[in-house]
Amino acid sequence: RFEKGRIYTFIGEVVVSMNPYKNLNIYGRDMIEQYKGRELYERPPHLFAIADAAYKAMKRRSKDTCIVISGESGAGKTEASKYIMQYIAAITNPGQRAEVERVKNILLKSNCVLEAFGNAKTNRNDNSSRFGKYMDINFDFKGDPIGGHINNYLLEKSRVIVQQPGERSFHSFYQLLQGGSDQMLRSLHLQKDASAYSYICPGAQIKCSINDGAEFKAVADAMKVIGFKQEEIQTVYKIVATILHLGNLKFSVDGDTPVIENGKVVSIIADLLSTKSDMVEKALLFRTVATGRDVIDKQHTEQEATYGRDAFAKAIYERLFCWIVTHINDVIEVKNYDTTIHGKNTVIGVLDIYGFEIFDNNSFEQFCINYCNEKLQQLFIQLVLKQEQEEYQREGIPWKHIDYFNNQVIVDLVEQQHKGIIAILDDACMNVGKVTDEMFLEALNNKLGKHAHFSSRKLCATDKTLEFDRDFRIKHYAGDVIYSVTGFIDKNKDTLFQDFKRLMYNSSNPVLKMMWPEGKLSITEVTKRPLTAATLFKNSMIALVDNLASKEPYYVRCIKPNDKKSPQLFDEERCRHQVEYLGLLENVRVRRAGFAYRQTYEKFLHRYKMISEFTWPNHDLPSDKDAVKKLIECHGFQHDVAYGKTKIFIRTPRTLFTLEELHAKMLVRIVLFLQKVWRGTLARLRYKRTKAALTILKYYRRYKVKAYIHEVARRFHNVRLMKDYGKHVQWPTPPKVLRRFEEALQTIYHRWRAGELIRSVPPEVLPQLRAKVAAMEVLKGHRADIGLQRVWEGNYIALKPDNPQTTGSFIPVANELKRKDKYMNVLFSCHVRKVNRFNRVEDRAIFITDRHLYKMDPMKQYKVMRTIPLYNLIGLSVSNGKDQLVVFHTKDSKDLIVCLFSKEPSNDSRIGELVGVLASHFKRSKRALQVSVTNPVQCSLHGRKCTVSVETKINQSQPDFTKHRSGFILCVPGN
Repeated sequence: RFEKGRIYTFIGEVVVSMNPYKNLNIYGRDMIEQYKGRELYERPPHLFAIADAAYKAMKRRSKDTCIVISGESGAGKTEASKYIMQYIAAITNPGQRAEVERVKNILLKSNCVLEAFGNAKTNRNDNSSRFGKYMDINFDFKGDPIGGHINNYLLEKSRVIVQQPGERSFHSFYQLLQGGSDQMLRSLHLQKDASAYSYICPGAQIKCSINDGAEFKAVADAMKVIGFKQEEIQTVYKIVATILHLGNLKFSVDGDTPVIENGKVVSIIADLLSTKSDMVEKALLFRTVATGRDVIDKQHTEQEATYGRDAFAKAIYERLFCWIVTHINDVIEVKNYDTTIHGKNTVIGVLDIYGFEIFDNNSFEQFCINYCNEKLQQLFIQLVLKQEQEEYQREGIPWKHIDYFNNQVIVDLVEQQHKGIIAILDDACMNVGKVTDEMFLEALNNKLGKHAHFSSRKLCATDKTLEFDRDFRIKHYAGDVIYSVTGFIDKNKDTLFQDFKRLMYNSSNPVLKMMWPEGKLSITEVTKRPLTAATLFKNSMIALVDNLASKEPYYVRCIKPNDKKSPQLFDEERCRHQVEYLGLLENVRVRRAGFAYRQTYEKFLHRYKMISEFTWPNHDLPSDKDAVKKLIECHGFQHDVAYGKTKIFIRTPRTLFTLEELHAKMLVRIVLFLQKVWRGTLARLRYKRTKAALTILKYYRRYKVKAYIHEVARRFHNVRLMKDYGKHVQWPTPPKVLRRFEEALQTIYHRWRAGELIRSVPPEVLPQLRAKVAAMEVLKGHRADIGLQRVWEGNYIALKPDNPQTTGSFIPVANELKRKDKYMNVLFSCHVRKVNRFNRVEDRAIFITDRHLYKMDPMKQYKVMRTIPLYNLIGLSVSNGKDQLVVFHTKDSKDLIVCLFSKEPSNDSRIGELVGVLASHFKRSKRALQVSVTNPVQCSLHGRKCTVSVETKINQSQPDFTKHRSGFILCVPGN
């Protein structure tokens, strides 16, 4: 299966996931659609199947569910949790509600931010989670995510100051140095070279598959989406920079006085923390101690100063991480949710927590991490192996017991009150006087010497793998781990001098101040001894396990195929060991012998009673158990079930899926039946009300119609005798039903009134009136001066005022053209100035009849220079100014460009008349004439495209054309 890329396997509701160490194309949108709404075994094993099963259980049965992801470090737990989140986000909120989309986006983006500040490269994994994460996603009754909450567990803060060989510190440090802009790094007093900073120097040269520069940008974008303000993001990176500078502080002793060699770094730290340099220096070199009423400043030794500095660096990074988690929780918290209004609020929990770890040097962190894994394995054993077998025996189901290793003994070894390792460690930390790690190991040897799962060199003198006074071994469920006690006492006490807390609380940066609330306590105030780190972690683990146990669990068990991160290598021995300690073989045996589903008779009947006539709507059999038997036999499932004392057990999932299908089908029929009955009742009530309303409406409408018609008749009485034929008469408001009738009536009235007005117009004026109407239709709103107020003469060349000298020579030419071309009417004539394709500007005349447009030369007795048949004319273009520019567009692209001018009066505008008479003529001939009003005017001279634009010049006496690179410019007088 691994070689073929089939990395998932099912054992009941447990998915076994192999880390493929390569990208597989099995998480796209099409794959999501294949698993959406399907039952668990309908499709091949996949993470999406278990996510969908948990979602369906939550939605169908209103049960809180959780998905527990476990496995070794580097087995793929974090990636699995991301794919589960991605699937839940993809299948929810079909209605695209904005608030739900916001919550989904923040839940997905939070992963990116938490990984930057909580993950690091280890020898086993380039993106190892160095903290535990449990995320609750809250859903409303429709199954849409409406909020959530993240719990974080035991950040490995010691990684800030020291890392094992071959490992890096948290990603955030390298991302800031590689991805931060030069300006940002200058403001933080940083340089790009990570090897310049002693805290992260060892990891500077180590190759990592994570692109720090690109991730920095992704994290910054994600923080903005989540809702971090710009000043908060700046504070985050100021804290990261502060830690890098803290690591470079060098302490020495001048006589008895401790001093800081590189004092400049102190002022940089003070600047970043928004506090004073002298206060920072005092906190690093002195410790304020209260003895009764007296307060004294106790000098540090060089060793104490270094310890205090390191503790401070670890503490501010941990506070920063917890603050980021709290900030995300504030944004995604479910607000104003009222179960009485919105229905039940259900939860899916996703647990992605550090895996079992065995390093060359295992310290306090590995001890806590491995204890956490013991607790989770114990939960798995309790729920999957122990409780299941006990339930069969309790219910009287025939059962052969399957043996398994119960790791409760190891959990007790660590957490038992007064006897466990954590209790012994706490006792050692509370002892008065100097307590060493070796004394703690001695206490372990004395109290746990006879425990089968604990050993040390003192107890087993011949075992040379263990060092005297340093090492102890615990036989974990996943293998033996040797722990070094060095640092256990310090890490458990987690001591941070109060001076640092007060320093941070007194910062002028409000974000920093908020992170350190306990800094406001005065020096002399007595505080309760805080719980140790191990006890806090133990309490949080017990609470987590109790929380998970209250939900319906689904498991993802992650397995590493090899330790070399190779996509080809399958280390059989390594995999067998993981399968063995994860209890997967026992899980398979229990599943094979056991039952996939169990439910109390009452709840089973409540869900499935509608699929049998014997149980729907209520049964009359002696007990619920008899009713369930009848229902099962009715569908022929009796060979696949067992009947317990209070529960029914179904062996195979297929039977359950069939029951679900029958339930879904019947549910539709029941809903339809209820809808039918209720709709029938509503319809009958509606019919009676409607019938009564219609009767009232009928009589009322009749009255309104009559009233309206009477009112119209009254207002328009004697309309023929009115001077304006009733134009001033206001129409009454019609009832709604007569609105279209009123429109038709008004149309008839307007046509009648127009006819009356036209009948009063003399016949010889009608053509001019039609032309003016045509000009208005085309030019109104596009051109101001149409010339509607004056009389349109048409044939201006034949008029003496316009053409006193040459009128006598034009009329014979016009008569000759009438005889030759047989035109009926003269439409328009006028003197013009024209320009041609050779850029020659000449005075000409245009003569337009009902058949042709003639261009004439007035200087040669109006000789015809060019004839354009009107059927060859396709359009006119004029400008939107007061000029007289006209372009006649022809089919053969030989456009005629002219500017009209009149001699008497000289400023007479004839454009409106020319456009009107041509548009009117073309309309009567039922031909189309395209008129466009633009500036500049587009035209075509023998196929060459050009433009004619109009410009006003003050000193210009008369219109004239000039050449321009894109065509021509018509210069017109400015006055």
